[in-house]
Amino acid sequence: MRYIALICARGGSKGLPGKNIKLLGGIPLIGRSIQIAKQVSRIDRIIVSTDSEEIAEVAIEYGAEVPFMRPKELAQDDSSEWLVWRHALDFLKKNDPKIIDGLVNLPTTAPLRNVVDVENCLDEYENSGADVVITVTDAHRNPYFNMVTNDKDGCSSLVISGKNIVRRQEAPIVYDMTTVAYVAKPEFVQNSSSLFDGKIRSVKIPVERAIDIDTNLDFMIAESILTIGQ
Repeated sequence: MRYIALICARGGSKGLPGKNIKLLGGIPLIGRSIQIAKQVSRIDRIIVSTDSEEIAEVAIEYGAEVPFMRPKELAQDDSSEWLVWRHALDFLKKNDPKIIDGLVNLPTTAPLRNVVDVENCLDEYENSGADVVITVTDAHRNPYFNMVTNDKDGCSSLVISGKNIVRRQEAPIVYDMTTVAYVAKPEFVQNSSSLFDGKIRSVKIPVERAIDIDTNLDFMIAESILTIGQ
């Protein structure tokens, strides 16, 4: 099967400015995604979608392709990443004559993933017939037991109530989605409006590799985990 890796990295991060090229252990976050993709033999091409010339230069330096610049309307704070995937696939459909069996999305925000994590996602995709494979990790909170929401009057209640669950062990097992990797059928992305419209399978990732960097605190935690692991 032929896979294309897509790394989405816009230039306007607000939670952690310059996030996508911020150095972690001497390597920019986008460089870490590219390095992992290069080690996965089933990935045929590594494409970066960005609106930033600076990010594009770093991506090319680490061995990725930047065959187009992302349009401004897909690089806003509220832009849908699903549409960014679709935009990349539309480009590839017009410019790459070879069949693409799967799109592998490797966000820069999960720099502690390893090759095995990605390979496991590809295996699940090939063996399950899923439209999309996502990654998950153990959740620290549970909507049936210790997650609440507030109503318009400011009163709190469980996110999912009515189960009469009094011990955490009785609550249904739930997972946090991670940004370690996604594998999707190209035709599903192009013909569906959202990820969960189709058949979804998941691959569990150890919590120490599932860090999702969105703030400086997240970055500091990733630095600590990386240092401990050295």
